[in-house]
Amino acid sequence: MTAPHPLLIVQTGRTHDHIRQRLGDFDDWIEAGLRAGGASAATVVRYDARADGPPPPPDTVAGIVLTGSHAMVSDREAWSEALVPWLQRAVAVQTPVLGICYGHQLLAHALGGEVAHHPQGVEIGTVRVQRHAAAHTDRLLGALPDAFDAQATHWQSVRRLPPGAVLLAGNAFEPHHAFRVGPSAWGVQFHPEFSAEALRAYVDGMGPVLAREGRDAVQINAGLRDTPQAASVLPRFAQLALNA
Repeated sequence: MTAPHPLLIVQTGRTHDHIRQRLGDFDDWIEAGLRAGGASAATVVRYDARADGPPPPPDTVAGIVLTGSHAMVSDREAWSEALVPWLQRAVAVQTPVLGICYGHQLLAHALGGEVAHHPQGVEIGTVRVQRHAAAHTDRLLGALPDAFDAQATHWQSVRRLPPGAVLLAGNAFEPHHAFRVGPSAWGVQFHPEFSAEALRAYVDGMGPVLAREGRDAVQINAGLRDTPQAASVLPRFAQLALNA
């Protein structure tokens, strides 16, 4: 019997050391979400875009998840730009793709969108996201309610969607929280892999930075809560990728 194609987690960055030592890293949290959707240790492979060689051809994997990062897409670092033609190929051959935060922005950039710093600064905390009508029949977001809570932390955002992209969700601060290109490539600015505890660890270490942005870390922490509906995106992605 032929082994199934794996789900590929593309690591575009890592969390802070003090968070990783206590709670794990982006790829650990993503794998946990994928495994909740039926993936197994044997069907999840991790690839470090900054350190490993060329990624496997997109048509040899069942699906691709791009992690978040502390890097900035607009800096166009060599390792990041090297993923652009690979992502274009993945979309062309309809390999399911899910970009998260940095991955969402990189996917948009690769497909002709524009990424830049948000003019209002950072969005951080447990935020409310509203679906658009186009999401009602979407394979990934279709089961979500019309409004749901999600974890967010980002300074950059997709300022212009790629040509042909379908806008799926947003809010007053960040209009482009989710989009789809073609039948099977999605970007989400919010973090389906983050727990409230993980985001609290970020906020706790960012007091002075947030104060300079006019944000109150104590108030942000008070509003943090777990976001099971946003978290359901990862198991759903695993299901649709593995059963494609």
